[in-house]
Amino acid sequence: MKIEIDDIAFWMDAIRNSDDRYRTLESFWKGQLKSKTWLITQLEKISRSHVNAKIVIHGGWNGVLATMLFNSELGIKHITSVDIDPQVRETALTMNKRYEMEGKFSAVTADMTEYQYEADIVINTSCEHITQNQYDKWLQNVPDHATLALQSNNYIIDEHINCSRDLEDFIKKSKLANIKYKGVLELPKYERYLLIGDKHGQ
Repeated sequence: MKIEIDDIAFWMDAIRNSDDRYRTLESFWKGQLKSKTWLITQLEKISRSHVNAKIVIHGGWNGVLATMLFNSELGIKHITSVDIDPQVRETALTMNKRYEMEGKFSAVTADMTEYQYEADIVINTSCEHITQNQYDKWLQNVPDHATLALQSNNYIIDEHINCSRDLEDFIKKSKLANIKYKGVLELPKYERYLLIGDKHGQ
């Protein structure tokens, strides 16, 4: 995957303008980028039927995944980045400024378990950041026809309140009816889990 020079320039603008530059730079840790690249690579293989797809990213954080998706081979009409932290909205908008100006990107401050929306592809790379009850409620709210791409891990730190022991544990927690891809990414400090599939059998 190649990132456009204009996008890299907006990334740098977002870092310079951030009130917490170190926290913003965490989006670019090697494990973060590897995990996002892995997700996109597998999603490209599965979702080629989606033309002009509407994508919603829950736990969109600083917006790096959205930029990477815009640079992928997926046919994207619009991406909405949803995050409960109001401090990351402006950073996400700056990261994706060129797409916002084209009407292809928006960033929303909202609780993912309450957010109402329509989408062709729904992404949540922060499944370990919410309780199982919140996760179940969020899953119930996902549009029935959407393709889901979910990531979690076994990295136990304070802010990870719902880690999975292993891939099979994550599969049980997610309750997808039709899994099109499942895998484990070995990283130095932890394992990252990825599921892509459907809420109901299709």
